[in-house]
Amino acid sequence: MDVLMTGVYGRCGTAVIDHLHDDDAYDFTYFNRSDRPDDHPYGGYDTVVGDVSDYDALDDAAEGQDAMVHMAAYPYTDGTWEDIFEPNIIGMYNALEVARENEIESFVFLSTNHVMGGYEDEFAPEIYEPGHGLVIGHDDPVRPDSFYGASKAYGEDMGRYYVENYEYPKQFYALRVCSVRMPEYDHPYGDAEAAVENGEFERGSAEYQETVGRMKAMWQSRRDFAHEIDCCLQDDNVEFGIFSGVSDNQRRWYDLEHARSQIGYHPQDDGEEWDSPPE
Repeated sequence: MDVLMTGVYGRCGTAVIDHLHDDDAYDFTYFNRSDRPDDHPYGGYDTVVGDVSDYDALDDAAEGQDAMVHMAAYPYTDGTWEDIFEPNIIGMYNALEVARENEIESFVFLSTNHVMGGYEDEFAPEIYEPGHGLVIGHDDPVRPDSFYGASKAYGEDMGRYYVENYEYPKQFYALRVCSVRMPEYDHPYGDAEAAVENGEFERGSAEYQETVGRMKAMWQSRRDFAHEIDCCLQDDNVEFGIFSGVSDNQRRWYDLEHARSQIGYHPQDDGEEWDSPPE
């Protein structure tokens, strides 16, 4: 399967590289705003350098592809409308249009938990502890917490519009990704340890414990994320679907049963299995 992947050198794209690049089932084309030098941990891969707001550049890269994994976006909740407009609004439209024009059958879209972030805003920090009782499913009302979250809700709606009104793409998968991190922080203590290194608070403080509690609910390990991408690319049944992107964490508040039953997503990791950061 020939797969075009945009925004490849972020936290999520590099997880796909780590776990799927050498899989014989796929021939990836990497599309990114910049390349990486050969001595970089993710250097040495053939990269089409371009911006998703540039329709022609994306259209050229899409020729002959069977599937697209669209990850490129402005990813921060403090972003202004000006920050997110070109990468998230224009970029999403361009990605779907080139998928339609190039007859790309399958479209995997990296949405975000921030589409539903209003629930966390309302119920935190209690939902960072076990036994909170909140479960958010794919069919619950959308509650964006930011322009970023709203832009991803737009992307989900655009995906539904395209698969229901055009011949291509034939399948659309929106993954509401929770918390994927780079390899050195790929564990539920990752955010807290990074904050300690940045001097934001001390290890063992109340802020540290709350950050760990949140990540034990929200963590999606890199191998689980890559597995979920693989599930979407291998599926041939779903026309349009929204799925939680999270590991099998005991204290999670995002439902996994829909992803399990519809695309065969079976995550291996659980944040509760960790009681300390790695040495």
